[in-house]
Amino acid sequence: MVEPGEARDGVRRTVREKPQQIADEIRRLIVQGDLTEGDSLGREPELVERFAVSRPSMREALRILEAEGLISVRRGALGGVVVHRPDERMTARTAALLLQARGVPLMDVHNARSMIEPVAVRLVAGSRARRSAAAELRRLSADQLEAIEDPEAFGRANARFHARLVELAGNQTLSIVAEMLSEVLARAVTAVSRPDPTRDTEATRMRGLRSQARLAALVEAGDTAAAEKHWAEHMAVVGQVMVAQHAKTVIDLMRHGY
Repeated sequence: MVEPGEARDGVRRTVREKPQQIADEIRRLIVQGDLTEGDSLGREPELVERFAVSRPSMREALRILEAEGLISVRRGALGGVVVHRPDERMTARTAALLLQARGVPLMDVHNARSMIEPVAVRLVAGSRARRSAAAELRRLSADQLEAIEDPEAFGRANARFHARLVELAGNQTLSIVAEMLSEVLARAVTAVSRPDPTRDTEATRMRGLRSQARLAALVEAGDTAAAEKHWAEHMAVVGQVMVAQHAKTVIDLMRHGY
């Protein structure tokens, strides 16, 4: 007698096997670029027919992909399944949940970034592309200056600066980690940038931009040691500001945008 969930060949199957197979196939198409941001997979009945599966199996597959942030299901007459490419926000959201669940202090996240960025700075300053990198860092600083009075916009622009700084070092894996950390910490930057009668938050942001300008000059000059030292000191000061504003755990960030 064949037990429930067991095939006649004796190999045990799970009830989620078919949905997982469908999810794997759609995920593969997204990751390989056959499906891109905003593409429509069609409506549920069309997908049921396309993959030759039952409606419950298709719905479970879609739930798997939706939980991963790779699709969204729109209801109504004009609805359907819409594709989303993986991005740093998706990674940051998952990381923030995990960090929150483990009770990791915000400073732990900042310290991780503080270990990565000075090393990246040394690599950028020592590269042949250091002049163009310096020019790009200056443009990213200018973006922050334009948003100096808007904490939300400034936080996003500041995150782009930090993520791009590591990306310029040329290591893709390190870049993904840095993007995730910057996305998480962007909420902290937003929180400490909000108007406060007890402190001058705009002056704090301007000091940060002057430090970025100094970094760009050192990178352009190819002074690897001075650039690395300067940025390590910069990150230490940023950490002190975060601690002073009592953003002690990742859950604080969850209240500011996740």
